Amino acid sequence: MPIILNLETATTNCSVSVAKDGKILAIKEHDTPNYSHSEQLHIFIQEVLKEAKLELSDVDAVAVSKGPGSYTGLRIGVSAAKGLCFSLDVPLISIPTLESMAHQIKRGAADFSIPVLDARRMEVYSTVFDQGINQIRETKAEIIDGTSFSEFIEKGKVVLLGNGAEKCKELLQHPNFSFNTSVVPSAREMATLSHKKFEAGEFENVAYFEPYYLKDFILQRKK
Repeated sequence: MPIILNLETATTNCSVSVAKDGKILAIKEHDTPNYSHSEQLHIFIQEVLKEAKLELSDVDAVAVSKGPGSYTGLRIGVSAAKGLCFSLDVPLISIPTLESMAHQIKRGAADFSIPVLDARRMEVYSTVFDQGINQIRETKAEIIDGTSFSEFIEKGKVVLLGNGAEKCKELLQHPNFSFNTSVVPSAREMATLSHKKFEAGEFENVAYFEPYYLKDFILQRKK
């Protein structure tokens, strides 16, 4: 019955959970556009462990959201996860950010679920899952236009999840599309996914693991 600490920092939501045997014992999260992960992440770790009446030494593994997402957010989460794994001598587990988002809707709610994260301008990070939340298309950065995801709306109902769904609304007018802009990546859904990976022994190399950025980082200066 492994105890796993889950860290989600890929977007504006700073989210931490601790779970035992895949079931949440405590969760703490705060979604703010200011990206306060550097100030909040370690505090949230302490708070969830305290609420669960656990010590860091009780943790059997650390799971982290691997991306795609915010470059800075991912760096903060992965750096924290690596530091904990080294100090505790426990394995590192990575969870695809878009996969955990897809688990926020009920199975069968649509024929296809497409998590979409804003990647600036008209671009999004996206992938596609079927009714059983099996990934059926690779994750990629793509520019949204009126023909996006057309191969899926011809086959059934499609729900777009996440902050990227807002920009999709303007261009995707087919009645088979629905949009859920309230979905944000969370450590809540990570609990089940990280437990499955722990049981399967699917661990990352702590020394060499890097977030899945998908795009090169571009430094932007304030005007």
